[in-house]
Amino acid sequence: MIRVAVDAMGGDFAPDEIVRGAVEAISARDDLQLFLVGREERIKQSLAGLDYPAGRVAIVNAPEVIEGTDDPGLAIRRKKDSSMVQALQMVRRGEADAAVSAGNTGALMGGGLLFLGRLGQISRPALLVVLPGFSGAPFVLLDAGANMDARPEQLVQYAHMGRIYAQQLLGIARPRTALLNVGTEPQKGNQQVKKAYALFAEHVPHFCGNIEGTGLFFNAADVVVCDGFVGNIVLKLTEGLSRGLLQSLKEEFTASARYRAGALLLKPALYRLRDKFDDTAYGGAPLVGVNGLCIKCHGSSKARSIEQALLKQVYPFVKNRVLALFEEALLHMPSSKKEAD
Repeated sequence: MIRVAVDAMGGDFAPDEIVRGAVEAISARDDLQLFLVGREERIKQSLAGLDYPAGRVAIVNAPEVIEGTDDPGLAIRRKKDSSMVQALQMVRRGEADAAVSAGNTGALMGGGLLFLGRLGQISRPALLVVLPGFSGAPFVLLDAGANMDARPEQLVQYAHMGRIYAQQLLGIARPRTALLNVGTEPQKGNQQVKKAYALFAEHVPHFCGNIEGTGLFFNAADVVVCDGFVGNIVLKLTEGLSRGLLQSLKEEFTASARYRAGALLLKPALYRLRDKFDDTAYGGAPLVGVNGLCIKCHGSSKARSIEQALLKQVYPFVKNRVLALFEEALLHMPSSKKEAD
């Protein structure tokens, strides 16, 4: 049985949408057990009227809530009875295999480090996201915002975790790994990326060199590595652009009766296009490099995002023992004296 602690109170639409998404996920898997962590009476209200296997859903009362406006560092230390902290503590104590939250991002990342600790060879964790490819399968991007100033050795660690994720969750047997850069030549980029290039060439299997932003979504690589500063900009730009384009298409196709008639003929293709670039398809981003599974969902997540996070992230991650594979791959990674200290 795969046990998941869900922060029912985190996010803009909590707890109703969080609870509904979690219930929809458990209906799809017979070996999934949920702990809905949060204000008990409020969670009971959200569960009312929903059809679910009661024996695999439990409520863990946590009276406090970490708000989006709270200071992350202070909140995880002071609000010990919050839904987020209690969900992470359940993973720490071995009572749950994963924690899922759409709450305060900084608090979740800080809490993941504080309560779960790091894997043995990791000095800084990374947020891993799955993005759509125009020419084929989705690809992995990391770091998407956890570590703003990653050193070259840390980028190598990210590459190995990204490769394992792509193999186990995306089904890519030999993932091609690239560094996100301003040019494809080895000598391009800042000093950090130039040093990382040499390490990747030596230590990362199927390294295919640098990739520019123009090739990012055309499946030139299966795993794309960068620091959290660059990665978070890429992620937010992608989300904003995809939503804006889809909204603009909707407005154009409904602008007149003539356009609406044409849209009816194009409806199947438009739905496929929408689904391909739907940022809820994978539900959330795992914080990789911590000693446990912690999934960060978008603050505006609704039921579908939570359901997908449980089915496409948590379930296969735990089932395939990806955390153990991370530890195995990181045993012989390059390190510097500075990093070891």
